[in-house]
Amino acid sequence: MTGLFLALVGRTVKLSLGAGGGAFVGLIFFLSVVAVVPFGVGPDMKLLARIGPAMLWIAALLATLLGLDRLFQDDRDDGSLDQLMLSGLPLELVALAKAIGHWLATGLPLVLGAPVFGLILGLDATAIGLVTLTLLIGTPALIFIGAIGAALITALRRGGLLVAVLVLPFTIPVLIFGVSTITAVTTTGLPVMPPLLILVALSMASAVIGPVAAAAALRAGMD
Repeated sequence: MTGLFLALVGRTVKLSLGAGGGAFVGLIFFLSVVAVVPFGVGPDMKLLARIGPAMLWIAALLATLLGLDRLFQDDRDDGSLDQLMLSGLPLELVALAKAIGHWLATGLPLVLGAPVFGLILGLDATAIGLVTLTLLIGTPALIFIGAIGAALITALRRGGLLVAVLVLPFTIPVLIFGVSTITAVTTTGLPVMPPLLILVALSMASAVIGPVAAAAALRAGMD
């Protein structure tokens, strides 16, 4: 069962990277959002450094939603989802493996690219380190929450931007505490541990609730 789980993670990574560029599309979108910010707010480096963490988090949030609409849809279209349900691997673990694979293909490149994009916005070393850390902790939560929406639209046989509309309101707490962790150190001087621990708790909770809810939506759609 472990081998099947890991094989499904690897298959999801390959499919995500092969479908429209996967990680590269997310990185290009991430870079595009970051690159236009200086044109919008002007060359004030102090202002860029102050709003930079929030802009990086917003860009990462939007980039992680790319491709989520196909997370389960392709497997349903080619019959793979039916085979997975008959493989003996619980559907919750199928959803978990798919979400982990999608994060490895789209979320992890954003985390690795965050330091470079932080330099574009003039962030100092402390802010860059915190942005990278919070994205590493928080982007899995975005993916797990998004997996629920992806499962719902698979059951409804709908796609496109519907998944973003469904899950975006539920990702706001992750965004809030991700940015709050950074501003606690760089701007307000408040303790950093409370928002950071809440961010960790949100990721852990979504890692449990997300696959269970996604599996329930998939079962409902298969009936």
